[in-house]
Amino acid sequence: MTPTVIFLLQFAMSLFVFALIAAWYVAPWLARLSAAAALSILLLPHAFRHIGMSFLVPNLNNGGLPEAFATSASYGDLLSAFLAIVALIALRWRSVAALPLVWGFNILGTVDLVNALRQAEAINYFGPTWFIPTFLVPVLLVTHVMIFARLLKADRPQIASA
Repeated sequence: MTPTVIFLLQFAMSLFVFALIAAWYVAPWLARLSAAAALSILLLPHAFRHIGMSFLVPNLNNGGLPEAFATSASYGDLLSAFLAIVALIALRWRSVAALPLVWGFNILGTVDLVNALRQAEAINYFGPTWFIPTFLVPVLLVTHVMIFARLLKADRPQIASA
């Protein structure tokens, strides 16, 4: 198999397994929580997106990682991590800005991941950072979908009273 086929297989399998975990275990549990509590839990993995800065470290990739990919993915992840943390704090403090911050984070974070995934020319150069897009990105995509679903639910006003 080529590296591209292996990458796509690993990515698809991780995405499928994390979607099953989310549907069978996480979503039913989160449904019992307030919107603020559920959104906070779903934001937590995104607070670690600073790990994407690893794409800028030359010794962590096989050399030749396209600079456009490394820069956009790294700084997109850093900004997403920052926004996730700010949204977490706003939820914790029950700020009126919490929902707009979660929406802003989720839109920007999703666009960042889609942008990174469309740059297939980077696959052969990931080196040890291979596990970011094949393991962490599927977790992040699943939680983005879950955040959108929770934001669109009718119980949004509970944020202020949570």
